[in-house]
Amino acid sequence: MNHPVASEDFVTNVAQELPYLRRYARALTGSQTSGDNYAAATLEAMLEDPSLVDRTKSTKIALFGAFHAIWSSSGSPVTDEETGLKARAQRHLGRLTPNTREALLLHTIEEFTFPQIGDIISVGEAEAMEMVRIAQRELAESVTGRVMIIEDEAIIAMDLQSIVADIGHAVTGVARTRQEAVTLGMSEKPDLIFADIQLADNSSGIDAVNDLLRELGDIPVIFITAFPERLLTGEKPEPAFLITKPYTEEQVRLAASQAMFFASTETLHG
Repeated sequence: MNHPVASEDFVTNVAQELPYLRRYARALTGSQTSGDNYAAATLEAMLEDPSLVDRTKSTKIALFGAFHAIWSSSGSPVTDEETGLKARAQRHLGRLTPNTREALLLHTIEEFTFPQIGDIISVGEAEAMEMVRIAQRELAESVTGRVMIIEDEAIIAMDLQSIVADIGHAVTGVARTRQEAVTLGMSEKPDLIFADIQLADNSSGIDAVNDLLRELGDIPVIFITAFPERLLTGEKPEPAFLITKPYTEEQVRLAASQAMFFASTETLHG
């Protein structure tokens, strides 16, 4: 049985869960700025109207539920872009069944169960499960393209290659170091990049990505790390798309679909 959370504990727990709410918000909007704005609006609303938060539920479910109330009441908008992949993403998002993408993100990226998703978006367990199935089907029909992998662990690189190829992407190659990444990226311009943070020669995957973005322009990037909290500090530019090691195949599939939907990334500072 759930019990109300003491006020001081609730505040502490909210602070611990906030990086993950921000990650979820960015995936929904495709933008660090927009995602963080929604997370901030949620906190402000919680302060102004304590009834927005159900203290009988776990802190994380209560926090995400408050966010979803704000998100839904605003019409679930995404970043307004007019050209290229971003424009196609907007058109595709407009055709998605309401709440399905939210349900899929909650289940796959944030690893909520179907009953928990139902609590967050105010539907039953069976409906939450069906929403996830619908989103999986609709996302499978999203744009595909050329994918570059920056990863120094051979087994992980092979696994990523297999997963992205299975969902229709063409893999341009794998780079193990910053220099290899720059060389490969310049010769085989990708539409999407998967990048580990720490590379074989102790070089930075973040630096490699920034080198490529300076030369190739705005390409969606999915960062992969065993320590997501190091990139979700709120103190510097952070990735819009981030998956955690050890990852699942479903997480990689979803991240690739989301990134290609929005085709946006934030330049990071290592």
